Amino acid sequence: MQEAGKMYGYVRVSTRDQNEDRQRTAMREFGVEEDRIYMDKQSGKDFDRPGYQQLLRKLKPGDTLVVKSIDRLGRNYNEILEQWRMITREKNAAIVVLDMPLLDTRQGRDLTGTLIADIVLQLLSYVAQTEREFIRQRQAEGIAAAKARGVRFGRLPLPVPSSFDLVYPKWQAGEISARKAAEILGVSSHTFIKWTCTHS
Repeated sequence: MQEAGKMYGYVRVSTRDQNEDRQRTAMREFGVEEDRIYMDKQSGKDFDRPGYQQLLRKLKPGDTLVVKSIDRLGRNYNEILEQWRMITREKNAAIVVLDMPLLDTRQGRDLTGTLIADIVLQLLSYVAQTEREFIRQRQAEGIAAAKARGVRFGRLPLPVPSSFDLVYPKWQAGEISARKAAEILGVSSHTFIKWTCTHS
């Protein structure tokens, strides 16, 4: 049986405008001291976050990491699985997910508890991955349907100015470069070349 250690909280919000109070309140109600709550205000796409990395350096065997929900830990479930195993097995610390009591590795370090947590994590990973694939599929289908209706995506092309007719002959005659012509017209050389391709 591992010795009781310190309890740390981890809070994450995706943007600086989002409020972290709900997560902090849940941590304090659970018994995490305010000065042991670490926070990041950034995306959960990976674990390269200063608050999280600082917390990892603090975690010792017997300590407990508390998060409000699994998605506060991160969004990439393959990486969550990797971090989970590293914390619980390599660091020998516990993890508690407040919104999902099954994900509480303090409930004895026996094989059954570990197995249940692993199964739940794998299930969450599968559900998240499947949902991402459904979202991508729906987006692709939506774009295809919109294109079939004649909807155009991307920025609208810049209208060709009347001054183009003055600059184009000079460029065609080799008197000025495409870069110079673009500069005169106030556009990028890429845009100027596109205009020359459609000019008749």
